[in-house]
Amino acid sequence: MIKEFMLKALAEDEGRGDLYSLVSVEVPASAKIIAKSDGVMAGALYAEALCEFKNIDAKWLKLDGESFVNGDIIATFSGTSHTLLTCERTILNTILHASSIATLTSKYINIIKPYGVKLLDTRKTRPHLRILEKYATRCGGATNHRMGLDDSLMLKDTHLKTIGNLEEFLKEARKKIPFTSKIEIEAENIAQAKEFITLGVDIVMLDNMSPDVIKQIVKFRDETNPTLLEASGNININTLASYAQTGVDAISSGSLIHQASWIDLSMKMD
Repeated sequence: MIKEFMLKALAEDEGRGDLYSLVSVEVPASAKIIAKSDGVMAGALYAEALCEFKNIDAKWLKLDGESFVNGDIIATFSGTSHTLLTCERTILNTILHASSIATLTSKYINIIKPYGVKLLDTRKTRPHLRILEKYATRCGGATNHRMGLDDSLMLKDTHLKTIGNLEEFLKEARKKIPFTSKIEIEAENIAQAKEFITLGVDIVMLDNMSPDVIKQIVKFRDETNPTLLEASGNININTLASYAQTGVDAISSGSLIHQASWIDLSMKMD
């Protein structure tokens, strides 16, 4: 799947063929990727798949999940000039996109580390890039939330509008979904959260609630059912610590992906 993804990415850039290759003489060549800013590596797994297919010898000096600083050499490549120059942008774009997400995720992780809370990504991903982007958050230290609609049964406010008797619905769901699948329900207020905890669902998502309100729900949970609690909704790097201190089990944030700013890497021919 990764190989297919990378070949499609290369085809998008290459089109009917690199015009440079039509007018230049192919010679042995080598290149390197140099960090021009600090960050966390992600995407080598993907770039390596393309390198193997195109007979590029890649040596990764930084592996996915490892930190680097401005001036570090990330990787070196050897092959032919035509192949390296044709693949240059596809390799760089993949590593830049993934590493930028991993870098921001790592900053979040460093903030919540003292509190023992899991950091989760969301399904707010770019079309066709979900697996890459969620891989990148893992490289930064996060835990994946569900990959798709088939992963777990999650009932948001939009779903609840279509359900008459929630208790009966949950009984039916337990019969039909896989035994290993969890049920999560989004709560918008204290009353809903207490209701869902009492019903014994696996996870209750506390959506757009203040840290003080969440602390009340955590106290109720601790006194009743061992339901997992997830805080979500407009949580960013500035408000993260206040939510991590509430006692929730996890915090989810789409900003890990959609707010990641590209770091600076470049490929240089030797």
